[in-house]
Amino acid sequence: MAALAGHYASALADAVFAPNSGLQPENALAQVRDAEALVSGSKELQLALESPAVGKQHKRAVMAKLADELALHRLVHNFLLVVVGHRRTRDLKDIRREFEAEVDRRLGWIPAEITSARELNGGQRQEIERVLGSKLGKFIRAHYRVDAGLIGGLRAHVASREYDASVRGKLESMRQRLAARH
Repeated sequence: MAALAGHYASALADAVFAPNSGLQPENALAQVRDAEALVSGSKELQLALESPAVGKQHKRAVMAKLADELALHRLVHNFLLVVVGHRRTRDLKDIRREFEAEVDRRLGWIPAEITSARELNGGQRQEIERVLGSKLGKFIRAHYRVDAGLIGGLRAHVASREYDASVRGKLESMRQRLAARH
């Protein structure tokens, strides 16, 4: 299903990044997120949009009404009509995720998973993203989580690289060096 969601996401990204699209990628992301949140937040709406008993025209009318209520740009509006018309509403969350990744890729952002021993404040997060970004020559889109098992410090997974500046990582490294001596 991810490949199919990727095709839809790529098609939307092509439209958004086209010259004279009239829609900034960040605004498109926000609008797709809002639409997906609205649909996924209502079981009744999901059932109506996914049910074969509800006609295609009625589904399109419902989606058009939602698009108007959310004041969606015509590109996002039309895209959602295509998704509904192709009976892919249940894939909207995957399409949104793939679209986020595609926009990030086209804008030069790379994802990073940052794990710290404790919650980081805004200044610490900015500094981590700045240092990683300057080291890699890219913009960092960081996702944070806390793992008290790290004891202290942090671990970052960016692209295919792992950076470990945790106390647990340093202790493990020392253990391996000591074990290699004996």
